[in-house]
Amino acid sequence: MEYLNWLESRRECSIATRNHRLAVVHSFFHYIQKESPENMHEIQKILSIPVKKHPKTMVPYLTGDETQILLAQPDPSSYEGYRDMVLLSVLYDTGARVQELVDIKVKDVRLTAPAVVALHGKGSKIRTVPIIGRTANLMKTYLDKKKYHTGIAQGDNYLFVNQKQQQLSRWGISYILDKYVEMAKSYPEFQVRFPVTPHVLRHSKSMHLLQSGVNLIYIRDFLGHVDCSTTEVYARADSEMKRKAIENAYVDLVPDEIPRWEEDGNLMQWLSDFCK
Repeated sequence: MEYLNWLESRRECSIATRNHRLAVVHSFFHYIQKESPENMHEIQKILSIPVKKHPKTMVPYLTGDETQILLAQPDPSSYEGYRDMVLLSVLYDTGARVQELVDIKVKDVRLTAPAVVALHGKGSKIRTVPIIGRTANLMKTYLDKKKYHTGIAQGDNYLFVNQKQQQLSRWGISYILDKYVEMAKSYPEFQVRFPVTPHVLRHSKSMHLLQSGVNLIYIRDFLGHVDCSTTEVYARADSEMKRKAIENAYVDLVPDEIPRWEEDGNLMQWLSDFCK
């Protein structure tokens, strides 16, 4: 317990970090109790330490208008600007994690109908997600203009690279996104009060799918979640959908007119007598 309290008070770690460290300790002592049963009493004391409850943060996401403003910021007249436009469009349209975006190779993209991108997710799991509309058109032009590394097969080139023809890093993606977020803030319609990270675009795509009526099961598969309960966080975060659902189920039981109590003579007389 002293270690956990030290994490919060001295290291100023969040409760979520504290609980994560505790989970690691629990996992270790689950192993130890099998190897050292003579210390079972002390081990059980450690395993009985509970996680600390904390308020769950709401999922940050951009509205449709805010997303449109952000994706329109890159200047497509230059090669780098066009690359950035395609990069942001693919990041949003596929709902990819930033590492999944970094790992996309040219051979993972198929533009023949239906156009799809193969994403290499957690646990070496591969899922294919559709790219449609303008994103597919942008991708086709980008692949035609792309500067390929001559030392390797064309299909083994990474889709997004830096000026040295090296694979973009996660930090490189964040740097590119931050640049265009700052440009988007000059628009009065871009009212964002939280840091816009690559994962926020993933949240935004998920929320927009949900608001369009797409079933959570399909959104789960689209995002590569194992459990649908992970995807349900988007349903809890969508206040507009909650409002519409309540309005559809609402039965108005409140009377149209509320009588004016001061017009009730008996009540006024009773109140007057009560004050004497």
